[in-house]
Amino acid sequence: MKYIAIDLGLKRIGLAYSAHKDLVTPLPAVQRKNRDQASAEVKKVLLMWEVDAVVIGIPLGGSSEDEMRRRIGHFMNLVDFKGKVFYQDEAGSSKEAENMMKGQIKQIRDGRIDSISAMIILQRYLRTLK
Repeated sequence: MKYIAIDLGLKRIGLAYSAHKDLVTPLPAVQRKNRDQASAEVKKVLLMWEVDAVVIGIPLGGSSEDEMRRRIGHFMNLVDFKGKVFYQDEAGSSKEAENMMKGQIKQIRDGRIDSISAMIILQRYLRTLK
């Protein structure tokens, strides 16, 4: 099965891909100008990689979970993805991604951290399948 993970943010959308349970690759992030542009770009990526399922990071169990599910649902409706959508707890994934990038470049704002966060989210999800 081919997966794309999404770390949905207000400024950038991190993306990561996997076709094998043991290998997850971060993809270039989508710079978000507005939701229509962002959803169109994400849709292009999903079609290009011919994915079967999307794994979306969400803060599970927190007070904002219901609101985030609503926002994510709206975004995915705009993307018009027909495959399966799974949710994975994203707790700490951004901090973990920042720690992985430490010492490389100060204040990276080009989406690399967002896509590494998506990679972490997808790795977590794939571990639940083993």
